[in-house]
Amino acid sequence: MHGPAADEIVFRLLRPEEGGVLVSLIETVYGDSYDVRWVYDVDEVCARLADGRYVSVVAETRAGELLCHMGMSLSAAGDVVAHSGQAVTLPAARGRHVFTRTKRFLSDWARERGLCGMYAEVTAVHPYSQKADLAAGAHETGFLLGWIPASVSNDAALDRRRRRRSAAFFYTKLADGTPRSVYAPERHLPVVARTLQVCDLRGAPARPPADAALPARSVLHVDVDRDHAIGLVTVTAPGADLADVVRAERHHLFRHAGADAVYLDLPLDDPATALVADHLEELGVSYAGIFPNHRADGDVLRMQSLHRVRVTADDVVVASDHGRDLLDYVLVDLAAGVAAEHDVELR
Repeated sequence: MHGPAADEIVFRLLRPEEGGVLVSLIETVYGDSYDVRWVYDVDEVCARLADGRYVSVVAETRAGELLCHMGMSLSAAGDVVAHSGQAVTLPAARGRHVFTRTKRFLSDWARERGLCGMYAEVTAVHPYSQKADLAAGAHETGFLLGWIPASVSNDAALDRRRRRRSAAFFYTKLADGTPRSVYAPERHLPVVARTLQVCDLRGAPARPPADAALPARSVLHVDVDRDHAIGLVTVTAPGADLADVVRAERHHLFRHAGADAVYLDLPLDDPATALVADHLEELGVSYAGIFPNHRADGDVLRMQSLHRVRVTADDVVVASDHGRDLLDYVLVDLAAGVAAEHDVELR
């Protein structure tokens, strides 16, 4: 296999005036199908690089030929967990572990600046990116079924049919977080505990106090991501009315906002989260995994509800034994709720 030798590859951060480099890479690999639209706006990319909201790493030959890119976004100053994305590997670098080395470079940069971790939604249409994340020390914490719009074109996909695809959610631990109790619903506690152990996170599974009670009203925030055609409902305080509120929000998102999938985030540091599972399961809302969410100011239990989306085990490629076990759990939980969510086709 031809290509640059390992000692001919250099890694560096893009300068603020180099936003066009990312735009060019995305256009080369994805055309106009990439589902994060700001990456096509040179001025916006430059602005994010300049004010620190975005950090961009490239791998290139000593002659300046681009090989790989990875970006990292911060929601606000002081964030300790970042979102990594825009991972692009050009054909000349494939099969040479350049992606893994690029991610390690970015991880080292983030660790030196005090970040605790990085998370990423990694395509599950092929195993290559997942293998690179695993090699860089990341682990799966969940699966987002139907996350990737059908419009996204991926030349490495094993199946080229155009339909919504799923993503594996990976977390890269960079430093120890704060010790904390994790209040997941009783039936999800075992899978949450296994995920915490695999990822070496400091959360301790716990059951709510005997006198724990739900407040009358829930507090939540709804985001619509039109690029992805999804809705994200972040619950900061679960209440007794949560099932009714979620039912109404989901109806609006599916029928009027054009969402193909809705994801529901519940705060794992709140004992109330452990008390609302039965009502949500009656709606056909199923387990997706555990995730960081800056709106909830910590880790959340993410659940998911799909609208006219086909999901099969064969559609989702995984690259580790832990990932396979976690995907099996997610699919079984989805199947348990399919009867309540008639627009999902589970084959």
